[in-house]
Order: sequence, then C-alpha cells, then structure tokens
Amino acid sequence: MQTTTGKLSLKEKIGYSLGDTASNLFFQTFILFLLYFYTDVFGLPAAAVGTMFLVTRVWDAFFDPIVGMLSDRTHTRWGKFRPFLLWFALPFGIIGVLTFTTPGFDTSGKLIYAYVTYSFMMMLYSAINVPYAALMGVITSNSEQRTVLSSYRFVSAFAGGLIVQAVTMSLVNYFGKGSPAIGWQWAMGCLSGLAFILFMITFMTTKERVFPPKGQKTNFRRDLEDLFANGPWLLIAGATVFQLMYIVMRNSSIMYYFKYYVGDQHLSLFGNVINLPFEEFATSFMFTGTLATIAGAVLTKWFSKAFDKKNTYLGFLIASALLNLAYYFVQPQSVLLIYILNLGVSFFVGPVSVLQWAMYTDAADYSEWKNERRATGLVMAASLFSLKLGLTLGGAIVGWILAYHGFIANRPQTPDSVHGIILLLSVYPAMLGVLGGLLMLFYPLTNKMMITIEDELTSRRRVGGEPEIAEVG
Repeated sequence: MQTTTGKLSLKEKIGYSLGDTASNLFFQTFILFLLYFYTDVFGLPAAAVGTMFLVTRVWDAFFDPIVGMLSDRTHTRWGKFRPFLLWFALPFGIIGVLTFTTPGFDTSGKLIYAYVTYSFMMMLYSAINVPYAALMGVITSNSEQRTVLSSYRFVSAFAGGLIVQAVTMSLVNYFGKGSPAIGWQWAMGCLSGLAFILFMITFMTTKERVFPPKGQKTNFRRDLEDLFANGPWLLIAGATVFQLMYIVMRNSSIMYYFKYYVGDQHLSLFGNVINLPFEEFATSFMFTGTLATIAGAVLTKWFSKAFDKKNTYLGFLIASALLNLAYYFVQPQSVLLIYILNLGVSFFVGPVSVLQWAMYTDAADYSEWKNERRATGLVMAASLFSLKLGLTLGGAIVGWILAYHGFIANRPQTPDSVHGIILLLSVYPAMLGVLGGLLMLFYPLTNKMMITIEDELTSRRRVGGEPEIAEVG
C-alpha cells in the first residue's frame, strides 16, 4: 500500500493528466475560437456576445459551489469525485457539438440559442471539471507530489491545446468544404469523441486516498465561512481572475490580429520563401507558442524548488505580460519577431498554469490545518469559478472593445478598429497580467510553510486513528 509520502505511479500520473487533455479540447477552443466563431461564422454582433459571456456567469456563481458541495457529499464505491467523470463525460461532449452548431434562425433566435447552449455548456463543464480538479487534492496528501502531478496534468492540458491549434481549422475546412458552419459542427464532433475516451481513461486509472477528518459533519454554512476566511485561497483566486483575463484577452484576439492586421505574409528562411496565409500563420503561431508553454510546464518542478512556488508564479506571470506588451510596437511584416516574442510569452505562462492548481490544493490543506475541516470539492469549485470568471470577463471585454472600436466582421476594418485589435493583443492583457502577479506578493504559503502543514496534518491523522492512506478503486 502506498504511503502519503510515496510517489504516485507513472500510470496514475498519466491517467489523471489525460482528463485535462479532454477538458482543454473544449477550453482552448473556447479561448481561441469561440468569440471568433460567434462573430464571423455564427453571425452575432461582438457586443452581444460579450454581454452573453457575462450574463451567463450569474448562474455559474451559484452552480459551481453547488457542484463542489455535492461532490464533497457524494459517497460511491468509486469515491467522491471520480464518478462525476463517468456520469457527465457523454453529456459534456454532446453539448459541445450543439454549442458549435449554427441553426437557421434570425439574429434574435440565434442569440437565444447561443445563450441556452453556452449556459448548458458551462454547467456541464463545471459538473465534470470541479470534481476533476478536486481529485488532484485526494489522490495524494503530499504537496510536492501534487506539484509533480500538476506538471503532468498541464503538459497534457497543453497537449490538448496543441491538438486544438493543429487540427481545428483543418477539420473545419475538410468537413465544411466551403461551409464553415457545417465544418465547425463536425470538427467539434471529432474533438468531443476524443474527449469522452480520455475522460474514461482518467476514471479507470485513478484512485482516491485522502478523506475528511473522522467525524466531520456536513455543514454548508461552515464550509463557506471557512472558504472566505482562507486568506491564501482568496489571493490565488484573485490572481487567477487576472491571469485568465490576461490569457483570454490575448488569445481571443489572435484570429482577429492575424486576419485583420497581420494578413498574409512571407517568411524568408535559409534562402527559401515560405508563404504564410493568415490562417496558417495564426495556426503556426499558436502551435509553436504552446510547445514553448509545455517546455515551461515541464521545468516547473525545478523552478518551484529553486525559487519557491509563490515567487515562480508572480515572477513568471509578470515576465510574460511585459514581453507581451512589446506586440504593440511590432509591424505585420516582422514575421520572425512575431514568432520569437510569442515563444517567450508562452514559455513564462507554462509554470504559472501548473502552479495555480497546485497552490489551490495547498490552500485546501491550509484550511484543514487551520479549521480541522476539509472541503476539497468546495475549494476547487470556487477555484474553478475564479478561472471561469477570468475566462468570462476576458471574453466579454474583448467583445465590447471590438464593438467600441467599430469592428464589423468579414469587412475591411477602419484604422480605429485595427488599432483596437492591436491593443487587445498587447497592452490591455499585459496590464492584467502584471496586476495578477503583484497580487501574489502577499501569498503566505511558501514551500517551507507547506512542509510544516503537511507534517502536522499527518500527525493529526495518526493520532486520530486514521490510516495514512485509504484507497478507493
């Protein structure tokens, strides 16, 4: 039997991580293409889409914690959190296809359809991803092992992003044959099928081992009070909102940036001229950036040991944002510079995304250490809400700013609308990234403090007569 300080098997690390590949087949599609799909394919005004992103989050504000508290109180032979992968993987895939289906309605009908499908999409995303995120906190109680597991998770997450970037537009063109609406529906059908298979692998290869203290009674109000009194969680949650706004604003602007500002370009390399139509340029830009992000994610364990989790998170987020600011000064024909800057921006994002979830599980341990109660599902649900709030605000602001600058899809843009697109890729997201990094100056859970917390929690469990580890198959 594995101990709490023992290493997780390679099979379980990979199996768990594939769940984030599945999630990111959707999440990265949302970040990179959803706003573009709604404006340039579905046919909605940018401002209406921005407002829809914000309005649909009102229900999410209540739904995410509900999922967290329900999963904390779920008892099955598979554990608390794993069953949600089994129950919701198929509905999640189906609603993903419907979200990217263009009905033959007028603008008002399309907007209603978009509200309904996108709302259900976000609800099912919560139903499967809140328990999935919480699962990382109960696979092992060891903070260092969770950082390692988080590294595996985010390499797989970025692999999902690579798949989205590498094949989505090709699938759209292949299946659409001149009809982007049909192409997007079939492309999402392919991605949904793959996501379902990966979620099932995660379900079958993982185990739950960490449980609440013996005798802990369920108390919704007490759980919420503990959450909002958890200073470290409040700080990482706030930083997550700014971090996701930074990433989403930047990435949601990529297709607009290349289509309406950079356009078709040529790259001279070793005496050869490579033609880069804007779609191929954007695809290669995103793909190479994700490779750099994966490289950063792989090195996260080394960075967090050398500089501490807190310092790595804040330093790398600010470095990425400041590099991204340089895009305001880049000219469309500076092809190599566009690629090189993106490699730096993306590399520094890698460890930030990895550490974010490891720090959330540390905050769950901190809450148990301080309050002698554990509510991993609620902590991760509220954390996912912070992530989705950043996603929502980032996407909404992009839509509103495009409308403010007079953007009209599939038409030649005015100098003002082009300038707005440049700002959306560079200055605005950079400001948010810097704010997120600065917020973490006050985060108290250093690596040294987490060792103390882990040791005390282990002692309590032994004194309380609980086994160091329990397994649910």
